[in-house]
Amino acid sequence: MTSKNAEGPDTPTSGGEAVPGLVPAPRGLTWGPPGQEPFRLGEATVISAAPGTEGVARRLRATVGAATGLPLADATEGTEAADGTAAPRVELSLDAALAPEAYRLAVDAGAVRITGGSAAGLFWGTQTFRQLLGPDAFRRAPLAPGRTWDVPAVVVEDEPRFGWRGMLLDVCRHFLPKDDVLRYLDLLAAHKLNVFHFHLNDDQGWRIEIKRHPRLTETGAWRSRSKYGHRASELWDETPHGGYYTQDDIREIVAYAAERHIRVVPEIDIPGHAQAAIAAYPELGNTDVVDTAALTVWDSWGVSPNVLAPTENTLRFYEGVLEEVLELFPAETSPFVHIGGDECPKDQWKQSPLAQARIAELGLKDEDELQSWFIRHFDTWLAERGRRLIGWDEILEGGLAEGAAVSSWRGYAGGIAAAEAGHDVVMCPEQQVYLDHRQDGGPDEPMPIGYVRTLEDVYRFEPVPPGLSEEAARHILGTQANVWTEVMQNRSRVDYQVFPRLAAFAEVAWSSLPAPADRDFAGFDARMTDHYARLDALGVDYRPPGGPLPWQRRPGILGRPIEGAPPVV
Repeated sequence: MTSKNAEGPDTPTSGGEAVPGLVPAPRGLTWGPPGQEPFRLGEATVISAAPGTEGVARRLRATVGAATGLPLADATEGTEAADGTAAPRVELSLDAALAPEAYRLAVDAGAVRITGGSAAGLFWGTQTFRQLLGPDAFRRAPLAPGRTWDVPAVVVEDEPRFGWRGMLLDVCRHFLPKDDVLRYLDLLAAHKLNVFHFHLNDDQGWRIEIKRHPRLTETGAWRSRSKYGHRASELWDETPHGGYYTQDDIREIVAYAAERHIRVVPEIDIPGHAQAAIAAYPELGNTDVVDTAALTVWDSWGVSPNVLAPTENTLRFYEGVLEEVLELFPAETSPFVHIGGDECPKDQWKQSPLAQARIAELGLKDEDELQSWFIRHFDTWLAERGRRLIGWDEILEGGLAEGAAVSSWRGYAGGIAAAEAGHDVVMCPEQQVYLDHRQDGGPDEPMPIGYVRTLEDVYRFEPVPPGLSEEAARHILGTQANVWTEVMQNRSRVDYQVFPRLAAFAEVAWSSLPAPADRDFAGFDARMTDHYARLDALGVDYRPPGGPLPWQRRPGILGRPIEGAPPVV
């Protein structure tokens, strides 16, 4: 038997047949010896679901059952095959001795046995089982009813490196309809990613229905036009753009995520990135500095100077927003609420007599501490309601709110400072894992933004920076890839930027890989041959290894490429 570690199982043969490369690589994998009979999934196959595994069984029937056209009936006592022997079965069970997200998958000719430390671990085990069935197991209907489905004999023992394995999706710069969001939850699940960071408001649009403040979506969800390309571009798309999710849409998205063991982190950005909210409710802005009643939802990119006024009215308004957000995102699936706190220009506060009086009244030193006052207020407010605040690393400025966690986006430095101070951190440095950054330095990349971040670059990303103390390293909750959509007008463009790099990121987040320089990228790249076929079956418009296809290019649309290797900061 051949044992393969998490540097990446190769693609050996079993009985003369190639067996598929798994992505992300499992922690431990042993293929059966050549000639050992595979497990054959067929009409007689049943699912034996132990107590606590019923939801996973339901998902297995909905995915593998749909792709194969097989009934995958419930096993009942005495279930037998036509010849009187025990029916081939997929056995699902739980074992509290395993870590919560760990699983063990064992395949022989008679059964597939998947055991999880919890329903979540069991669910990740079924994703591996699905990969072993082949790429057609990722389709929504059978291509050839009656075909055989063989699973090679194998034992997989696996668990993730990090508990937070996430992706942020920005639906503000360009709105994605609900069905596209649900599709992305399926794609996260297929890659064993378990956090969906849902960026729901920004200068360019407000995307969540708030019943007590209806103008947030009546006015704030729509802009008259959009910049086409980078903000320095002279081109405009004159089509009005917008959309939002009703509260029932949000409930559906959260429930859909929960069935796939994905936590949803809603983001309501304050006190900056607020122009859409101010356009809807001008009293939220600094009315003593600018005519906020003349503001519209912003139609360009970058950082708007229009930020929230530090008033009691603003606090009460956003408390009302968050009361509805908490009802829509229950604590079981959304223990964290993201409050943003990033890119908040202080110019209006410096010019505002009201803001300066507020600084004096509160005994604050400066505008940075005024921003911290905003964050501290909502940290306390959320904690009183059993939630945890998380924000971008700017919330470190002016003093970090006690109990707050940090999304370290400007580099590693904010995360290092927060972790050393005893705060939990999610590492998502722009220079390494912002997937809006271009994938190649060639001239055909559509609307090229930022540094070149190839598939290999992402594969060699390391979330825990060297030199971090052992105690601080324990505060690294995990890692996240961020997808900002200024130059992604639709689902196809999002797919192009996200894939295949999200597959490399998923392996970084899940697998216990060696140091970056020692990682077997060639082995990963070979396994991607199988994985591209899975992405094809899932209908993903990924960037092909040879470069963009003609219809994926955007010639003549200005981007903002940055040359050279990104700094490690």
